Parts: sequence; C-alpha cells; structure tokens
Amino acid sequence: MRRIYFLVPNIETTHKIVDELRAEGIEDRHIHVLAKRDTPMEDMPEASVFEKTDFIPALERGAALGATTGVLAGLVGLRLAGLAIAGGPILGALFYGATIGAMASGLAGLQIGNSRVKDYAEAIESGELLVMVDVLKERIDAISQAVIKHHPDARFDGIEPLLPPNY
Repeated sequence: MRRIYFLVPNIETTHKIVDELRAEGIEDRHIHVLAKRDTPMEDMPEASVFEKTDFIPALERGAALGATTGVLAGLVGLRLAGLAIAGGPILGALFYGATIGAMASGLAGLQIGNSRVKDYAEAIESGELLVMVDVLKERIDAISQAVIKHHPDARFDGIEPLLPPNY
C-alpha cells in the first residue's frame, strides 16, 4: 500500500472528496484527514496519533537498535562467563533488547511530529486540510486523477510507501 496526499482548501471540498473515496470502496480506516485544531470534522475520519507523530518509524528503529544491542550484550556476557551454550541466552537478550528499545523509542516518537506532515503545518494552520489516503499501488493513478478531475482546487501532493506493508 501507498499513502497519497492531497491538500484541500476548505472543509466542504474535503467532505466531497471523502464521500467520493468511500464510493470508490476505500474504507474509513484508510482515509485520514488532518485539519487545524477545533475544526469540526463531523463524519470524516480524523488522522490518528499514528499519522500525526513519528511513532511507527521510531518503534521500528528502536526495535532494531535494541535487538542489536541485546545480541551484543548477550555475546559479551557469554564470553565473559565462558559458557558454550549460545542459543537460548542470546535469543533472550535479543528479545529483551528489542522490547526495551521499541518501547523507549516508541514513547519518544509520540513526542515528535510526523516529519512528512510537518511540511504541511503552515497550510493547515491557514485553514487548509490534508487528506491522506492509503491505497493499493495499482489504484494510485485512478484515485488521484478522479479527485483532481472532480476537485481542481485540491492539490495532489505526493506518494509515500507505508511500512509495514500491511499497516
């Protein structure tokens, strides 16, 4: 799946776009609307903490770094202890390190705004709305062209891969 971005000038146009996306078979869980604080969203799917922050990327980085640190600590511990059994303790250190790293980085990522969404901060504060749509790669052109065709004042503003793929 890929995430496509549209910058929309007003709430009325955003409502129409969301309704058209729903008519195209896109579920609400794949549509995320980000607007200025206190904007009445009514029935539109509002962007969650996962879209507003760097939680997921930070979680992934923390798990990788924690697992690496856990394995290295396990190897050093085994070397110093002089044990020949490597599988269990190293595996345990890997999982422990990955868990601690993911938790710590994930919590830190909650405090950091999404780097992609930060590019739109000024536009959002001036009253525009950001519509993020998660679609299959094969449908990107059809969806983006349909939105732009029906709403020329909406601006198609890029594609981003989603990680993990089943997110």
